Amino acid sequence: MDDMQRIGDRIRRARKGYGLTQRDLAELIGASERTVREVERGTGGQALRIVVAAAHAVGLTVVAS
Repeated sequence: MDDMQRIGDRIRRARKGYGLTQRDLAELIGASERTVREVERGTGGQALRIVVAAAHAVGLTVVAS
């Protein structure tokens, strides 16, 4: 599992822990359900992928908590 999938998995678990649907989360963050699905699968957010890559390049780790 890569970093994007790990982050997406953490987001999914947290969302479910709060009893939110993907639609609920999408409305809270001003995004589409499709975007939330992609983030949770680790397939969306190319900009975030770049941030993670840049962090790794300089010896930093991105942590979702």
